[in-house]
Amino acid sequence: MPNDLADDLLRYIDAAPTPWHAVAETTRRLEAAGFCRLDEREKWTLKAGDRVYVVRAGTSVAAFQLGTEPVDRTGFRLVGAHTDSPNLRLKPNAAYAKAGFQQLAVEVYGGVLWYTWLDRDLSLAGRVVVATPDGGTRTHLVDFGRTAIARVPSLAIHLNRSVNTEGLKLNPQEHLAPVWALDGEGNRAGVRAEVAKQLARTGVKVEVEDVLAYDLCLYDVQPGARSGLVGEFIQSARLDNLASCHAGLTALLEKRDRRSTVGIVLYDHEEVGSRSAQGAASPFLRDCLERITLAHSDGAGDAFHRAIQASFLISADMAHGIHPNYAEKHEPRHQPVLGAGPVIKSNVNQSYATDAESMAFFVSLCRACDVQPQHFVVRTDLPCGSTIGPITAGELGIRTIDVGNPMLGMHSIREMAAAADVEKMIAVLRRFFA
Repeated sequence: MPNDLADDLLRYIDAAPTPWHAVAETTRRLEAAGFCRLDEREKWTLKAGDRVYVVRAGTSVAAFQLGTEPVDRTGFRLVGAHTDSPNLRLKPNAAYAKAGFQQLAVEVYGGVLWYTWLDRDLSLAGRVVVATPDGGTRTHLVDFGRTAIARVPSLAIHLNRSVNTEGLKLNPQEHLAPVWALDGEGNRAGVRAEVAKQLARTGVKVEVEDVLAYDLCLYDVQPGARSGLVGEFIQSARLDNLASCHAGLTALLEKRDRRSTVGIVLYDHEEVGSRSAQGAASPFLRDCLERITLAHSDGAGDAFHRAIQASFLISADMAHGIHPNYAEKHEPRHQPVLGAGPVIKSNVNQSYATDAESMAFFVSLCRACDVQPQHFVVRTDLPCGSTIGPITAGELGIRTIDVGNPMLGMHSIREMAAAADVEKMIAVLRRFFA
């Protein structure tokens, strides 16, 4: 089943093993399309038609194309998503020896499905901060590449006879530490030494003692793939939520004259509550919108408030498709099917920001694209997850809807979705920006 957009999504995810790399790949595509970077420390001078972007802390990015009309008249049309995914991250003093092995101490980031990280070929990527000769520091992205360097081996069934009948029980401190070498005099250099070697391979020469700090994530080296009898599925790490980042970005990159100012905001730290300097609960988006309003409105004191009240945000985060082996876990009348189109997510307790008006607006966008939306509501006897939608709506007072493409295996090391849904979501977001 040919689907260039689905294949491009897989390329985007493969280039983004961490939030730092996701922002780097996003900005690479933005710059290739003519977007220019703004510095938050400098004065912004903007005009209609400008295509600009802002990066905060290396893991959140917002990008905008300014419309032909001032924003206090037309407002902003925004798509929000998040760059982070659940994974295992190294502790500051990560390397240690135990029982003849060299291992890595890890923390669990977000709601990881622990068991899916067992028996996978793992690599490392992230950012490192190194000392410079002038007494300052410099940050570098690092990726150990698609060669497996670590593994979390499972315990043989012979030593855990009841695992298939009573379930697997894991202690994250004891059982999720990966092995990355046999213990020996030649294998005790530590993480910083290996980082220095990896940087040297990319032409950055630093001494081990100059590697001051790191944020390193483990990731599955297996690239994304198409599957199914006719290639109808996509299987990859980090579909939640890089698939939504890709959809918003792809829709934004289509160049056309627009009356309204349109944009995307891709936040970090959604999986751990969004409360950081660059998360959805931060002033990042507000700061950007206020400064754009100041530069692209009539300058009246209430221009920003008028702009917000004329604005709309689509919070795009992947949705739970119905699982054929666990259909009873789904609300009987709200069972999204993979390949059948975007999902509108609703929750009366405000875990999602959708209401009747925002739902009707999104349904009208879908109809204009000949796309049939689906609906998800969690079972009444189960708790509901949340997104950046209610947080951003609460911070800004902006009209918001929560949507996402359906998927299976959410928060697994390797997730599954339908190729056809990639194009459908992008079509609706293009219509929204148009």
